[in-house]
Amino acid sequence: MGRNIRISQCMIVKNEEKNIERALSWGRDVVWEQIVVDTGSTDHTVEIAKRMGARLFHFDWIDDFAAAKNYAIEKAGGDWIAFLDADE
Repeated sequence: MGRNIRISQCMIVKNEEKNIERALSWGRDVVWEQIVVDTGSTDHTVEIAKRMGARLFHFDWIDDFAAAKNYAIEKAGGDWIAFLDADE
């Protein structure tokens, strides 16, 4: 019997209220978990992500995308990680 593969969808976002719902909706039936790392949104991005059931984490932006990405990787528990921008 095959093993179920767990995919973590990770997103690093800031002020993506116009895109976050669609970005989280596409993978709900495919991914095992959805991780949203917010880097300081001042719009409704955080509230929408919470409402959509994503695991939400805050990361203080230090002008280093690699640091934010590594933080998201630390939070992900899947066997594979799919990184997506909110506007993809």
